[in-house]
Amino acid sequence: MIQKKICILGAAGVGKTSLTAQFVYSKFSEKYLSSMGVKIDRKVVHVDETDVNLMIWDVHGEEKYKKIPTSYLRGASGILMVIDGTRIDTVAVAEEVRQRVLDKLGDVPFVYLLNKSDLQDAWSINENIMQQLQVTGSPILLTSAKTGDNVETAFSTIAKAMLPT
Repeated sequence: MIQKKICILGAAGVGKTSLTAQFVYSKFSEKYLSSMGVKIDRKVVHVDETDVNLMIWDVHGEEKYKKIPTSYLRGASGILMVIDGTRIDTVAVAEEVRQRVLDKLGDVPFVYLLNKSDLQDAWSINENIMQQLQVTGSPILLTSAKTGDNVETAFSTIAKAMLPT
């Protein structure tokens, strides 16, 4: 079995903890609790004949005066970058965090999760933003922590991207 550390990052309130809880425990809560520091969960996924023990670092949200400590990134093999599809400002935060991660870790696999896809009436991500994200070459998935849409796929996608080819 292979063990890999992934960090789930993004702005405050984008749904990082909810996505993790949906993936690890198949649970969703309407209550919003801001993460403090980092919470670590584990789950084994099966990818191409290989069991991968994911150490999931659910890191507190990036805010103007509360940056993600680079020490939390140390040893990460992949990043799930979460964007709230109903809040356009979370795209710029994700791009800023992505650049810091690349500066610190080099070229690690990223998967963008456009979360809250169940709230299409409030959706603010347009085609221009999608094209901007596609330029990075990273996979982009529409997810919903509430309904579970693409949550398993998101974690399987990052696990597969971290495996040697």
